[in-house]
Amino acid sequence: MKNHTPDASGNGLNRAKPYQLVLFPLNNGATNVYFVLILSYVAQFGSSILHLGIFASLMVTIMRVCDAITDPIIGAMMDRTSTRIGKFRPFMILGSVVMALSVVALYILLPFIPETMMPLRYVAFTVVYFIWVLGYTFQTSVTRAGQTVLTNDPNQRPMFTIFNTVGSLLGMGIMQFLIPLVKAMYDVKDAAGNVITSGYANPMVYRIITPIGIGISVLLTILAIIGIAEKDRPEFYGLGGKQETVKLSEYAQIIKANKPMQRLMVAGAGCKLALAIATNTTVLLALYGIVMGNYNSLYLPMMVLGYVCAVPFFLLSMRTSQKKGQQASLIRYVSVALICYVGVLVLLLVSNYGNPSLMLSFPFEGGGAINLYTILFILFFGVGYGAYYVTADMPIPMVADCSDYETYRSGKYIPGIMGTMFSLVDKLVSSLAQTLVAFIFLACAGLADLPTDSTPYSTGIKVAVIIMFCVIPMLAWTATLLAMKGYTLTGAKMKEIQAVNAARKTAIEQGMSLEEAMERYQTVDQVPEQLRN
Repeated sequence: MKNHTPDASGNGLNRAKPYQLVLFPLNNGATNVYFVLILSYVAQFGSSILHLGIFASLMVTIMRVCDAITDPIIGAMMDRTSTRIGKFRPFMILGSVVMALSVVALYILLPFIPETMMPLRYVAFTVVYFIWVLGYTFQTSVTRAGQTVLTNDPNQRPMFTIFNTVGSLLGMGIMQFLIPLVKAMYDVKDAAGNVITSGYANPMVYRIITPIGIGISVLLTILAIIGIAEKDRPEFYGLGGKQETVKLSEYAQIIKANKPMQRLMVAGAGCKLALAIATNTTVLLALYGIVMGNYNSLYLPMMVLGYVCAVPFFLLSMRTSQKKGQQASLIRYVSVALICYVGVLVLLLVSNYGNPSLMLSFPFEGGGAINLYTILFILFFGVGYGAYYVTADMPIPMVADCSDYETYRSGKYIPGIMGTMFSLVDKLVSSLAQTLVAFIFLACAGLADLPTDSTPYSTGIKVAVIIMFCVIPMLAWTATLLAMKGYTLTGAKMKEIQAVNAARKTAIEQGMSLEEAMERYQTVDQVPEQLRN
C-alpha cells in the first residue's frame, strides 16, 4: 500500500456559506405549503364539498402504505442520479411541478365530477392523491439527503435545524394563517353573528388559497435551489471519487446494520405524530371552535402565541446542539414539551363549556380581565408548543448524521435511501394522523363527517379533542425519548466520524483506493492532527 498523507491545508470540514444555510431549508417550507393544503382538503374540502367523508382519510393512509414500495425506488434513483445540474436539484424541480399540478386537479378539477358519479370521484381522488405523494417524496427526500453536501460541520448542522424550522414556519405557518382568514370571509352568519354555515363549505375559499399556496411554494423552491446550487457537485458526494453503485437488494441490509438510523426513525415518527395530531386543522377547529366556543377569536391568537414562544427555543436548542449534540437537544426539549402538556391535559379535563371561568377567554370585545384559566393555558401551551415545535424538525438534520455514519461504517454514500426512509416515516405518520382524527371523532362523538366550527358541543367531542391534542402527542414524545436513549451519534462521536471521513476523502483525492483508505483510517487516533475537529 502506498503511503498517502491527507492534505494539511485545512481540517477537512465542508462548511456552508450563511446564505446557503438560510435558503436551502426553504425546500421544507415549500413542501409544507402543500402539506397544509392536503390536510385542509381531507379535513374540510373533501368532506364538506365533495362528500368523500371518511373514505378520503382512510385512503390517505392506504395510499401512504402503498407508497412504501416507491420510496426506496426514488431513493435509489437519487443515489444514482448524476446530471449537469447535479444530483438533488432535478428532484426538487420535478417534485414542485408534480405537486402543483396535483393540487390543482384535487381542488379545481375534481369538483366538476358530479355527485351522481361518486365512484368516479373516489377513483379520481385516489389516482391524483397518489401522484401528489410521488411529487412530495421527490422534494421532501432532497431536504434530508441534500444536507449531506451542504455542510458536515457539527457546529453548523444544528443551525440547519433552526433554519429548517423557520422554513417550515414560512410554508406551514403562512397557510395556517391564510386559510382561516379567507374562510372567515365566506362564513354565513345569523343576525346575532353566529356561524350557521362555515366558509369551509364554499368552493371559493379553495379557489383563492390554491393559486396563492402554489405561488408561495414555487418561490420557496427557487430560493432553495439557489441555496444548494454550489454544493450539488460530485466533489461533495461522500468520500469523493467514483461513487459505488448500491444494488437495491443491499439497502435492507444497510438499514438493518445502521442502528442509529433505526432509532432515529422511531424518534422522528414520535415527533411527527405529535406535531401532525396537535396541529391538525380539524383538531384545532374542534378545540377552539367547539370546546372553547369561539374559533374566530381564539385560533389566530393561540397560533401566534405558539410561534412567538418557539423563537427562544430555536436559540436554546441550537446552543444545546452545538455544545452537547443534537441527541441531547432533542431529549431535553421533548421532555419540556411532555411536562408542559401534562398541565394542558389537566386544564382541558377541568374545562367546562357552561362556565366562562373554566374556558379560554380573550377580552377583545367588551373589555374585562383575562381569566386565570386562560393565563395558565397560555403558560403551559406556549412553553410546550415552543419546545415541541422546535423539536419537530430536529430529527431531519440528524438524518445527515446517520448518512455520514453509513459512509464511515461502509464507505457507501447513499443519502437518497436515507432520506426516503425518513420520508416514508414522515408520510406514514402524517397519513395515520389524519385517519386517527377521523376515527377518533367517529368513535368518541359518533360523527360520520369531520366537525366544523358550526358543529354543536358534546362531551364526546371534548373527549376526542383531549385524546388528540394531549394524550396521543404525549405518548408519541415518550416513544421519542425511549428511542433516543440508545442513540449513539452524540456530538463527540460525530466529530470523530467527520474527522475519519475527512482523512479518507483526502487520501482518496491523493490516489488511494477506497478500500485502502477505509483500512488505513478507522479511528480518530489514526487521523492527522490537522484534520481533527
